[in-house]
Amino acid sequence: MENFIVSARKYRPASFDMVIGQDSITNTLKSAIKNNHLAQAYLFCGPRGVGKTTCARIFAKTINCSNLGENLEACDECESCLSFNSSRSFNIHELDAASNNKVEDIRSLNDQVRIPPQIGKYSIYIIDEVHMLSSSAFNAFLKTLEEPPSHAIFILATTEKHKITPTILSRCQIFDFNRIRIEDIVGRLMYVSKNEGITAAEEALHIIAQKADGALRDALSIFDQIVSLSGKTITYKDVIENLNVLDYEYYFKSVDAAMSGDVSSVLLTFNEVLEKGFDGHNFISGLNSHLRDLLVSKDESTLRLLEATPAIKKKYLQQTGTCPVDFLFKALEIGNNCDITYKSSKNPRLHIELSLIRLCRLMNEAGESSEKKKSDPGDLKRQEEDLPLPSKSEIIRHEFQLSEKKVINQDMASGKHIPLIEKPSKAFSIKEIISEDIKPTLKQEERSVLNDPEVPLRTKDEFTPQAFDIAWQEFTDKLKGDGNRIVSMFKSIRPELENDQTIKIHLSNAAQKDTFILNYKPKLVNFLESKFILSHLDIETTIDLSEINEIPYNDDQKLNFLINKYPILKDMKKTFNLDFTTK
Repeated sequence: MENFIVSARKYRPASFDMVIGQDSITNTLKSAIKNNHLAQAYLFCGPRGVGKTTCARIFAKTINCSNLGENLEACDECESCLSFNSSRSFNIHELDAASNNKVEDIRSLNDQVRIPPQIGKYSIYIIDEVHMLSSSAFNAFLKTLEEPPSHAIFILATTEKHKITPTILSRCQIFDFNRIRIEDIVGRLMYVSKNEGITAAEEALHIIAQKADGALRDALSIFDQIVSLSGKTITYKDVIENLNVLDYEYYFKSVDAAMSGDVSSVLLTFNEVLEKGFDGHNFISGLNSHLRDLLVSKDESTLRLLEATPAIKKKYLQQTGTCPVDFLFKALEIGNNCDITYKSSKNPRLHIELSLIRLCRLMNEAGESSEKKKSDPGDLKRQEEDLPLPSKSEIIRHEFQLSEKKVINQDMASGKHIPLIEKPSKAFSIKEIISEDIKPTLKQEERSVLNDPEVPLRTKDEFTPQAFDIAWQEFTDKLKGDGNRIVSMFKSIRPELENDQTIKIHLSNAAQKDTFILNYKPKLVNFLESKFILSHLDIETTIDLSEINEIPYNDDQKLNFLINKYPILKDMKKTFNLDFTTK
């Protein structure tokens, strides 16, 4: 019985052209070989299974090949290549830093570096998982890494570049390997299937590539696992059952039911998913990915972001044609919130079911909102509010016109109409008409008058000194909620009215003046305009200098003030040797 070799080893790339998904790196390495620009140290970093160690081996094999081809690939015929292929090369040394991470191991490596190669130009040292070296081992490696012998080249490989000290990074040429695209992994799996005589559905290979998460080695391992189960024929059903992946159809069914508002169908679909042993969090996460794929399928420019087979892409295009963009946005928001709060929920199943019910309500809510926009009485009301309100003079004129009762007396000879006008039911004032024509708009609180004819129109008073005194007291009473300091300040103010248009406010200090101007002057102006008929109003503020001189501010002024008022304090201060302090 022939020994089985896993696909990851059997189909490991042996040349740069066979490396998948790392074209920029392989081209750079080939260019360095062609121009003889070889550095003393390289650092290959990136996720697992993307070809770091593979590229290191190919690079080491190529630079020692004595008969390079035109495409800068190793010949596989010279002694160096043959010894490498048979794993007996003494020029290429591989070291696992996970198990050789001590200072003694690095010292042994430093001693070994001095030995020149037996065949070829270079001795290549490939150190895998180099981030596992201890700090002392890194320090012991620094000098050799920076100034190695001319025949020594180091290739370091790691999945965690952030754990490597900056002193090591600065001595290396760094190559960052990317995750391999799903399309590239599918193409490689199809190549392996063809060579092995296996019939595999493209949808099945695509699921394997998605599960591998950008690692070709993982994809080949999963492929071997599926082959062990299914034999020479790999189907989509076998793959999703073996890998515990939820079928696309559940997501398509859920979205269709949500679009039609069928709550029962969505809940039954979710129950079927749970009965198959899938986790609810897995379902809601997959549904969010499905909604995302529907959204990117809406536009041809973003369709390339959809990673699926042509058959699955066709299904996405069919369903996204029936899904409004607003529905997808709101559905993604609901699904994302459910995903975030899933772990904190005490009843996870009910938590997901409520989110699914909200998805089913989205289309109904959209329909109700559109109908409401078409016939919303509130819109008409807002439109009426936006119209300019009539002045009081227009209202009075309108009432006067309604009170007219015209009695037509036709004169057959002259053909004249003689109107008989009765006395209007409500008297009006010419003064009111003139004053209101000056200010034709009504304030917001007067709008109710227009809607209720029984409510009398609000009129403003004449601005007189007596009326101003009453209004000032009313304004001061409204400030009780601002604190005792503000109330005391306004009680001490004695406003003066000059020529019926200028109000003088006497304040004690600059602080009071700033407080009044910034916070209370606009309020006072608005208050007076709402009560009186004012064509123009000025408010002037002054500071009483006599009061300023009387008020002590610093400690010396306060002490002198108290001594003048209570002379006994001077004797007490001298007798008891007291100091004057304030808190």
